[in-house]
Amino acid sequence: MLAVIETGGKQYLVKKGDTIKVEKLDVEVGSKINFDKVLLITDEEGKDTKIGKPYLEGVTVSGKVEDQARDRKIRVVKYKRKIRYRKIFGHRQHFTKIIIEEVK
Repeated sequence: MLAVIETGGKQYLVKKGDTIKVEKLDVEVGSKINFDKVLLITDEEGKDTKIGKPYLEGVTVSGKVEDQARDRKIRVVKYKRKIRYRKIFGHRQHFTKIIIEEVK
């Protein structure tokens, strides 16, 4: 079963056994998490598809929190020509790594 879930303002296409990195969630490492904002669910061949308006009722995707960490550094450069202005700074975004266990 494939499902499209929404979390952190983004949408993710998931199936059982997938590992996804989502915006930081306030949960403990090793705990279970349920996503109830399911937009679409389908089988592997794409024959039996259900689309929500906007979400499906009674469908959840459950997973296990594997890690809470920070992503790689993103370099941001500001530059203005002819006036010798350069500024470089970085940013590391927090994320939660989740293993999808069940789509039901």
